[in-house]
Amino acid sequence: MPSFAKSDPCIALNLTLAPTPIEPAWRWFNVSFRHVRFTGHDPIVGTIGSMNQSPDFQGRKALVTGSAKRLGRAFTEALAARGAQVIVHYRSSSEEAESLVEQLASQGARAVPLKADLGRPEQALTLVEQAVEALGGLDILVNSASIFEPLTLMETDLAAWERNLTVNLTAPFLLSQAFARQLDGGEGAIVNMLDWRALRPGDDHLPYTIAKAGLAALTRSLAQALAPNIRVNGLALGAILPPSGAGAQKDDTIIQDVPAGRWGSVEETVEALLFLLGGPAYVTGEILHLDGGRHLV
Repeated sequence: MPSFAKSDPCIALNLTLAPTPIEPAWRWFNVSFRHVRFTGHDPIVGTIGSMNQSPDFQGRKALVTGSAKRLGRAFTEALAARGAQVIVHYRSSSEEAESLVEQLASQGARAVPLKADLGRPEQALTLVEQAVEALGGLDILVNSASIFEPLTLMETDLAAWERNLTVNLTAPFLLSQAFARQLDGGEGAIVNMLDWRALRPGDDHLPYTIAKAGLAALTRSLAQALAPNIRVNGLALGAILPPSGAGAQKDDTIIQDVPAGRWGSVEETVEALLFLLGGPAYVTGEILHLDGGRHLV
């Protein structure tokens, strides 16, 4: 039984041909795929590992805003588990931040806590500077911190409007700008956490939705402005966790219009983030919906 291989410096395809007297050899392929790249006609397969292997962030330096709790904490844990040095950013959750730092240190990861109120632009401006000083640089930024207030048009006063835009839009702008400046032509990646509402705005959560819609536009503009060295993508979430607060429970009426018919999981959200940060380098300016199809309805 003949065996054939195609390869280039980063790729290899192993084909085992099992011809029979009736069928020509090319009809029978037992293909062992590792990393597949299509060049227009031939699939060329790499020796750099399985396509579903978790990305390696060894030596990377990451800032995830709002990383003391909820999804931000899960993102930070995942990056640290894969070798990244991390900033544990918080506003008022000092106990949660310190516990995460201790947890990661016990696992052999380097984690540094930093406090900053992203509702105050001057603190957002200095957060990246402090992170660079603490870790010696940054090459990953995840704009995860946000506020989520259930305000209608008539319930939204100027203070609420400005509060939502400052935390959910102005802070990611300032952080992304400072992040790009400190890289000074180096390579990096930014992921902005969005919401399916950003591309299908309604009349609920009005100042939040408008801020996230602006962040979606900022994501696409940054992808162009910072190319080719910094990739910028967005992750638009649906029903993953119930709103924060004492006794918050999942309300299944929230998912009645979700085609997938269920809540998303934290694990799925982490997997999507890691794909955007460590997946194909040709992906930029993309907004990936992790919402069970909610944005389609």
